[in-house]
Amino acid sequence: MKIAQSVHIGLWLLIGLNVFMALGSIWIFMRMAPAIEVIIDRNERSLQACEEMLATLAMVTDDKAANDALKATFINALKRARDNITENEEPVALKSISIGFSDAFIGNITARQNTVSAIVLLGKINRQAMIIADQRAKQFGYAGAWGIVFMAVWVFLAGMLFKRSLSKNLIKPIDEIYAVIMAHRSGDTLRRCSGSDLPRDVKTVFDGLNEFLDK
Repeated sequence: MKIAQSVHIGLWLLIGLNVFMALGSIWIFMRMAPAIEVIIDRNERSLQACEEMLATLAMVTDDKAANDALKATFINALKRARDNITENEEPVALKSISIGFSDAFIGNITARQNTVSAIVLLGKINRQAMIIADQRAKQFGYAGAWGIVFMAVWVFLAGMLFKRSLSKNLIKPIDEIYAVIMAHRSGDTLRRCSGSDLPRDVKTVFDGLNEFLDK
């Protein structure tokens, strides 16, 4: 029967839409997690390197041996910052740091000021990059949430249409058949199945039942 086929198609459509919505939700959350992880991983490394460089410059003294150890720590932090370039503006700041840090460790005040300014700029670049990346991740999350809402609306509309079709093509005809049978049992032998704008399958069933009652 075509009604049975329609019911099966409608049910599978609803199931498919729900599965699609669930997979879409999972995909969105799986994309957001790596985006946040990238923000923390990439820029945090550069910020940590900036903190170490500033700390070593702040601890410079007249002790040459201690300064050499601090300089080695500074160079190691600078190398990590160079290996972790993520923004286009970083090379300029790193170049300024590389040019002036040696003189900064031997007591050149101007070189130290310039180096500190370059390190602060490097940190600012990375913090700004984290803010922008965070905003992008939030926008992606908002878009994903509205996408899920959009899919949910479609599932709701499809469910309402399916409910309406099911009521018209199956539930109401069954109610009509039940009412006719109960009327016949109660002694009303003239009651027959009737209805307008009936599907062909329902009309065939109604006509068959009416013919049976006529006999």
